[in-house]
Amino acid sequence: MYQPKRIAVKLNLKAETILKKGHPWIFSDSIVKAPEDAQTGDVAVVFAQKDNKLIGIGLYDAESPIRIKILQANRPVQVDAAFFLHTITEAFNKRTDKISEATNAYRLIYGEGDGLPGVIVDVYDRVVVLKLYSGIWIPYLDLLKEALVSVMAPEALVLRLGRNVAKVNADLADGDVLYGTLNDPTVRFMEYGIAFQAHVIKGHKTGYFLDHRLNRHQVGKLSKGKTVLDVFSYAGGFSVHALVGGATEVTSIDISAQALEVAQENAQLNTYTGEHKTMKGDAFELLADLVKDGQQYDVVVIDPPSFAKQQSEVQRALKQYEKLASLGAALCRKGGVLVLASCSSRVDMESFKEAHQRAFRRLGLKPGVLMSTRHDWDHPISIPESSYLKTIYYNL
Repeated sequence: MYQPKRIAVKLNLKAETILKKGHPWIFSDSIVKAPEDAQTGDVAVVFAQKDNKLIGIGLYDAESPIRIKILQANRPVQVDAAFFLHTITEAFNKRTDKISEATNAYRLIYGEGDGLPGVIVDVYDRVVVLKLYSGIWIPYLDLLKEALVSVMAPEALVLRLGRNVAKVNADLADGDVLYGTLNDPTVRFMEYGIAFQAHVIKGHKTGYFLDHRLNRHQVGKLSKGKTVLDVFSYAGGFSVHALVGGATEVTSIDISAQALEVAQENAQLNTYTGEHKTMKGDAFELLADLVKDGQQYDVVVIDPPSFAKQQSEVQRALKQYEKLASLGAALCRKGGVLVLASCSSRVDMESFKEAHQRAFRRLGLKPGVLMSTRHDWDHPISIPESSYLKTIYYNL
């Protein structure tokens, strides 16, 4: 494994100002001086142009346009065992008051929000999943592992790798068990007293989506005695909360047959009396068919995957959100609740709302806003780029 070295770096004045204010991203075109042989994982010590004063320490990433991920601005830090132990202990201590037998799955490390850019750590009961989105952490993997094991004492620690990280690290595989024994790759956990399972080896991200926890709970509270449509349902998070919350009928829509099977399995882990239906296919097409058939529901939840992975896709994404708002409103009974969500970080909340309003005006509707939410408590936001999740509840 590569042994990182310390390198001296200088930036242009604009980037210096941004760094001094605490933003942890240094782009490649902001660097005016750095060693030509710098490699991913090297400790970048950033000095000011004018007085050579230390203004930041980060890790160099030769594979990313974000060339340096800053760990500490304006004062020194050693990237050693003590650093990882302190950072992970601090993150855990911030979350302990929200962890219970009723909710024992949570995000322990949320990248920049917890001081480890490009690192995600999710906890599912006694199993910890470490996902690396940047190769800067590979030389420090043993230190990361030791700190996580020391603080969390897990039954198993699983490694997940982002696509770009996996490509350049042949010695590591997505799904490696770094510590302990994983008796079953399907790990059961609790969310507000409702049972779910995370597929920690092969599932999306780390096996489940924890950011919507509060919204799933809210939908469950809204569902007693209601019919519910859950669009882009994936593992059935909203569906299962609605069923346990007392919905008379829940319909889950997803393009993946495997995801719908997981949704059914998650539902069966719990006790409920309503009917759970599934529909496989393209959501836009299925929703249009339901509108033609005159179907309506008391609660409609539409939580699509990201439509804008790059800035050039934003306008197209807004048109898709507008179309989904139109279809969702048509499928929602008068007096019902339409829940619209976006996980596209490049689409801001105001643009998201405006897309909905265009759809509502076309339909002659003026729905009220019951509430709007962002990330749950275990996703601390330290920079605007980390704030991606937006959810709005409309009363039709």
